[in-house]
Amino acid sequence: MSGGPAMPLPALQVRGVHHVAIIASNYARSRRFYTEVLGLQVVHEHYRAERQSYKLDLQLPDGTQVELFSFPSPPPRPSYPEACGLRHLALRVADMDASVAALVAHGVAVEPVRVDPFTGALFTFFADPDGLPIELVGPVTSAAPR
Repeated sequence: MSGGPAMPLPALQVRGVHHVAIIASNYARSRRFYTEVLGLQVVHEHYRAERQSYKLDLQLPDGTQVELFSFPSPPPRPSYPEACGLRHLALRVADMDASVAALVAHGVAVEPVRVDPFTGALFTFFADPDGLPIELVGPVTSAAPR
């Protein structure tokens, strides 16, 4: 082998996000939140007796799935929101005002809606029952950069 330049390694060909997995401290409370408040559709639900754990497969309209797990005594999230690892779950919505109103109607505290200075998209944050930060990303406003 010669000492010439190394050939670049091929990049992985990712086609999208398949699922996000979430561990809930109270399965019934989180199941209600993700199905009744966020409106995700149940695909499968299994109780795994050997793990004393539920696994609930939920689906968004675009096909992306959320797996909701329960485990006995899961450790708490280290800090909010700047823990190392996954920072938050972001969900795309078509109507920010209607989405915020629906969350508020369910008693969910929602941060003020802001405009992303780089993309011009509307966004806000709220939390699931365990404090997992969830972002709503709405349409681009007229304040989008050119």
